[in-house]
Amino acid sequence: MKKRNYRLVLIICMTFLFSTTVPLFASDTDNRIESSAKKSYVFKTYLKDDDVKVQSQNGQVDLTGTVSEESHKSLAREVVASLPGVKSVDNKLKVKGDASDESSDAWLIAKVKTTLLFHRNVSTTKTEVSSENGIVTLNGEADSKVQKDLTAEYVKDVDGVKTVKNDMTVSTVAMKPEKKTMGEKIDAIGESIDDASITALVKTTLLYHRSTSGFSTTVETTKGIVSLGGKAASTAEKDLATKIVSDVYGVDKVINNMTIERTVSNKN
Repeated sequence: MKKRNYRLVLIICMTFLFSTTVPLFASDTDNRIESSAKKSYVFKTYLKDDDVKVQSQNGQVDLTGTVSEESHKSLAREVVASLPGVKSVDNKLKVKGDASDESSDAWLIAKVKTTLLFHRNVSTTKTEVSSENGIVTLNGEADSKVQKDLTAEYVKDVDGVKTVKNDMTVSTVAMKPEKKTMGEKIDAIGESIDDASITALVKTTLLYHRSTSGFSTTVETTKGIVSLGGKAASTAEKDLATKIVSDVYGVDKVINNMTIERTVSNKN
């Protein structure tokens, strides 16, 4: 009888401990998710002027509030989705003001600026972007002919851009050795760019580039090393993905594990 009672008491105690430990563990995980999101590079840099609220319950995250641009909405989602412990993300963020028509020049300018913003070897602050009926004009100053050409190359690959008129001037003043570009400055503090933010920047960049927007690509980041998975239609497309991702802020190295999905033609 005593043995039976002992077992019963033991079962009750274990049940009680389990029922109290699971919510505590879930609460700790949820708190960590919310804290990590707010401390991420993307939230502190790109979303710092937005009103984004992150609420997690058992790994299911709700994003509410307002952001200034459509790209910020997707950035917030990608960062949170990449955090450990997150099971799902319900993105309820709203864009301030009237949403621009996705076929409008205003929307296209925003996409172009966002695309340039994430690349380390071009200068967003020195590049002026205007558009009329899908024809994008670039003004401003480039540090070199290479940077000028690369800026135009990236802009041409933005979905919706019909053609690019590159009126940027090339600086005649040689950059001082002690002066660093924005990309070099960010690389110098690369350790502060968390993996979730790098993943978000990479995914958004691939989405905005026309040549890679249709890729079925998975992105994982570990200590700045980005691993790409999924499928590409050709070796050229696979190499292009590597090139684009390598130029994203915070990326130290790209391991491209994408497979080539060859199309077999039907011969009569």
